[in-house]
Amino acid sequence: MATEILLLADVENLGKAGDVVKVADGYARNYLLPQDLGAPVSQHALRRLAKMRKAREELSRIQMAEAKDTAGKLANVSVTIRAKTVDGTRLYGSVGAGDIVAALQEGNKIAIDKSQVVLPEPIKETGTFDVTIKLHADVSLTIKVWIVEG
Repeated sequence: MATEILLLADVENLGKAGDVVKVADGYARNYLLPQDLGAPVSQHALRRLAKMRKAREELSRIQMAEAKDTAGKLANVSVTIRAKTVDGTRLYGSVGAGDIVAALQEGNKIAIDKSQVVLPEPIKETGTFDVTIKLHADVSLTIKVWIVEG
């Protein structure tokens, strides 16, 4: 048997917050309801969802403004990182997102989280690299990272 549930949060492979989905009774009873991810379809649940949506929109608006402000500060920033090398070009270790965040904090007094640095793999050689910083779902920019022997 299936139960109609109003999702209160995004659930992977099921739906987004606000969707009404049909799920097995056990899934609803044992997972969605105790985790507060869903609620039985009722007027109370719809009002609760509307209140949560309004709070999320306000939070998203504030985060977007902060992201745009930080993007303005990072507009023409480049970072130089000194690293030990094996033969002049290959690094002894590697430069990762944490190193880039530390260099931004130290040199430019700009604080970002290392999860915002999009780095497919650590940098393992000297040179100039374009690194993407994703500050918000809609705000991202590219900074220059210079890796030099030191």
